[in-house]
Amino acid sequence: MAFKKKLDEKTLDVDAAMQGSLSFKDPVNLRINGKFEGNLDIRGNLTIGSTAVINADIIGDNIIIGGRVKGRITAKERLTLLPQAIVEGHIYPARLNVAEGAVLEGQCSMLHDFLNSEQLAKYLEVELNSVMEWANSGKMPGNKEGNDWKFERKAIDSWVAAGKIGK
Repeated sequence: MAFKKKLDEKTLDVDAAMQGSLSFKDPVNLRINGKFEGNLDIRGNLTIGSTAVINADIIGDNIIIGGRVKGRITAKERLTLLPQAIVEGHIYPARLNVAEGAVLEGQCSMLHDFLNSEQLAKYLEVELNSVMEWANSGKMPGNKEGNDWKFERKAIDSWVAAGKIGK
């Protein structure tokens, strides 16, 4: 229960209009009830309340949407769309839960536990050449299978979180 208690101590409830980039490297519970425009990079839980209007690219672990969101959403563990959710854009969830009544206008590409080079380049939003250079030089965790590379998404997420991308 120490982990749960630690997350409870880092709860942030935002009921205002904000613009910019929010990034959390440690797990938090973030709830947004107002307007937000920009980029969100969250470790832990992100809840978009039913009154929220978000125009942002979002990366998070567990994301629950009850309001309006426009943008690219990457949920590394789970994306939940509540009945009143309206989402426009591309979503990339590891797991997806859509309640009856939720609206999704856009594309959905499920995240897989293992990615090939092309999928990883798209996931990281970098050029394929960069992925190949990092993999071939041993800077990035991956396994070579014949002429192809296979990358475990969780290992890549840890590698990125440790700030090793591009180094």
